[in-house]
Amino acid sequence: MAKPIIKRGFFYRYWKRILIFLSVFGPATITAMSDNDAGGVATYSIAGARLGYPILFLLVIITVLLGVTQEMGMRLAIISRKGLADLIREKFGVRTAMFMFGALLIANLGTLITDLSAVKTTSRMLNLPAIPSVIVVLLISFLFIVKGNYKLTQSIMLLASLFYVAYIVSAIKAQPDWGLAVSNLFYPHGVAFTPTYMRDYLLIGMGVLGTTITPWGQFFISSFAYDKKIEKKKINYSQLETYWGAFLTDFFSFFMIVATAATLFVNHIPLEAGEQAALAIKPFAGELAGTLFAIGILNAGFMGVIIVSLSTAYAFAEFFGLSGSLNDSYKKSKTFYILFALQLFVVGAVIVFTNLSLFKVAIVTQTINAIALPLVFYYLIKLTNDRQLMGHFANNKFQKYFAIVCTVVIMIASAVTLISYFIKT
Repeated sequence: MAKPIIKRGFFYRYWKRILIFLSVFGPATITAMSDNDAGGVATYSIAGARLGYPILFLLVIITVLLGVTQEMGMRLAIISRKGLADLIREKFGVRTAMFMFGALLIANLGTLITDLSAVKTTSRMLNLPAIPSVIVVLLISFLFIVKGNYKLTQSIMLLASLFYVAYIVSAIKAQPDWGLAVSNLFYPHGVAFTPTYMRDYLLIGMGVLGTTITPWGQFFISSFAYDKKIEKKKINYSQLETYWGAFLTDFFSFFMIVATAATLFVNHIPLEAGEQAALAIKPFAGELAGTLFAIGILNAGFMGVIIVSLSTAYAFAEFFGLSGSLNDSYKKSKTFYILFALQLFVVGAVIVFTNLSLFKVAIVTQTINAIALPLVFYYLIKLTNDRQLMGHFANNKFQKYFAIVCTVVIMIASAVTLISYFIKT
């Protein structure tokens, strides 16, 4: 009779852990998956088309850095019961908060313009009316946030994440050299590493880094985790989800790169506009692959519009000590909701009524992100190193030094990238 009791005890603990994990699941996965917004898909597509499989080696390093830094943001929010922006204002002053928010706002508006322009472009590819499609995406985004709550927003974003499976199908239809693709995860090879190729690898590689690990992502994960009110005793489960989210986002990025490398790079078709990848791969991978790729970009644009706008609204509320929660009423968090809606209105007007150079917007956005990301890492590392704030949940040696080394490398690479860009122009 003892044996069945032991079995029930084992399965009880097993299912209990799963239920606890599901109770905290959401913030890290949504944040990581939102890094694959429309601008991200465009960047990965260009990387695959112009660099081929060797860029996959950089993706592995970026995945580790994404997991380490977002785990810091998650841990910081759960232990301190405050978001990153709130703590920056509290610990480093209002001037620093204003500077950081200004940089974040400008960069986020540029990202939103890129996401919404991708919605406009891919709508045409799918034979949908472009302007009405943009307006519908904006209206749906507005209604979900202003009329919904945290649980609804999380559910919608997790559901939208399922559409990234389209990139797996597109990659399979492209019939890539899987052995070459997988082996490039461990060391870059299979191409001629000319000076021109290496220069493009640096420039585009920084774009891949910048679109995967973003300043807004670091702020959003801490704010979204804080808004979920995750208990400290469940922190281990949230940490597990953070690394899962980092893996998952670049798992799909892998297939985006493979799809374009196997069709465009091998056929020497350099891609200039990432959202055009859906059209470009059709002759090589088939109608279904191209259509699914376009649907994936449309979905990514929708996710990006909501999450990036939310990250700005969250950051503003925290930087300036205002109320801001998806579970608050409009009356209680009026500024939070107004800023969210205002971003949609401004970006929508830009897309509908202007012919703004999206290339220039992307350059300005990436430049600001390149400057802001090391600063965000500086504050993030400093706060999570603070034992008075974090107690025994402060960074261990690996987290501390890995993040510091990567921050220094990013600063150097950012400087080299900007110099290379201006020399070219």
